[in-house]
Amino acid sequence: MSQHASRLGGLRGRSHIPFGAPPHQRPRRIPRRPRRIAMLSVHTSPLHQPGTGDAGGMNVYIVELAKRLAAIDIEVEIFTRATTAALPPSVELAPGVLVRHVDAGPYEGLAKEELPAQLCAFTHGVMRAWAGHRPGHYDLVHSHYWLSGHVGWLAAERWGVPLVHAMHTMAKVKNAALAAGDTPEPAARVIGEQQIVRAADRLIANTGGEADELVHHYEAARELVAVVHPGVNLDRFRPADGRAAARARLGLPADALIPLFAGRIQPLKAPDILLHAVAHLLEEDPSLRERMVVPVVGGPSGSGLAKPEGLHKLAARLGICDVVRFRPPCAQDELADWYRAASVLVMPSYSESFGLVAIEAQACGTPVVAASVGGLPVAVRDGVSGTLIQGHDPADYARALRPFASEPGRAERMGAAAARHAESFGWDTAAAATADVYAEAMRERRRLRSAHG
Repeated sequence: MSQHASRLGGLRGRSHIPFGAPPHQRPRRIPRRPRRIAMLSVHTSPLHQPGTGDAGGMNVYIVELAKRLAAIDIEVEIFTRATTAALPPSVELAPGVLVRHVDAGPYEGLAKEELPAQLCAFTHGVMRAWAGHRPGHYDLVHSHYWLSGHVGWLAAERWGVPLVHAMHTMAKVKNAALAAGDTPEPAARVIGEQQIVRAADRLIANTGGEADELVHHYEAARELVAVVHPGVNLDRFRPADGRAAARARLGLPADALIPLFAGRIQPLKAPDILLHAVAHLLEEDPSLRERMVVPVVGGPSGSGLAKPEGLHKLAARLGICDVVRFRPPCAQDELADWYRAASVLVMPSYSESFGLVAIEAQACGTPVVAASVGGLPVAVRDGVSGTLIQGHDPADYARALRPFASEPGRAERMGAAAARHAESFGWDTAAAATADVYAEAMRERRRLRSAHG
């Protein structure tokens, strides 16, 4: 029996209802939600531009979740590492959401791989902030990514509150699906993740598949893993005034075939597969060169920083520089225009915990061609809102893209279905489900405290 299962004892199945009430009349007690939580994001700030450095889907996740939690009266204080001396100690991100900057190591030039050595300093900063409040200031700790999990582990123990943790990505899963030439995650991360799984009161997984991976790879107690699908900002990411208007704003040809890559430039995300697929298409049909534009929107990240010009050089070797347009990371409103302008979004990733980019694109009315990995089979409805591909053979991606060139109405037809599919992924739903996880963790903590006197 696992540590978690033993700790839970006989709680599973115990009802919180008036004694003797008939089953059909028994009301379900709604557990108390927290008033204020400490949210931890050590290695990347919610204020950073997604698509730059280590900022990506997790940044969007934290920002949107925090805002929606505040909207249902759960205050959120986000602790993140200060990356410049000019930052104020705290910034109000939105009403009810405060970002606290913690000094931990040099402001600039510190790679994510070097951050474990700064966890002690970061934890000290979190504790200093907590010491300035009355006892009970935070009802719960929600940590994101394994580095934050270690800080959250200590903070939760010190404050006597539950720890809820979201992995976002897992070392064992990434190492099992490495891109060629990519660097494996170190053993220290694997061990660190195992420790967090044992320490957390609840684990939040993006999909049922991720929940299975936590149980299989990390021996998580299944009853402590809650599945909460991430959401999408449906006010920002929506079809709006359509593909033609978006293309006009971005200076793109109105009648072009536009397969889009949007995300961090690194082997894990596999933008090179899209370039190889485009080369396949042009070899099969040279006339496409006159009406194809391939935007690559994003910046180097992770192991991609070792060869920041690698993708440009690949485009040159493949002879497709004339159709590929490299664009830097952009603000969310402009990113929505890139989605709207595209004929199709291409996500050939080797690993994705969920794939927020896929949901964002679909919400804008753009279908997706993606690798069938991680959470993408949940994010993309195969054959309806997009196409899922087994493996990473560029020829398979070229085959999936070809109909968008030969069938004029395909992008519009699948795009309409994609927008309908994305409507079920609102952040309000995700925040409500997350708040329920918090409440259950708090109820269990109170039960255990009561049982031990």
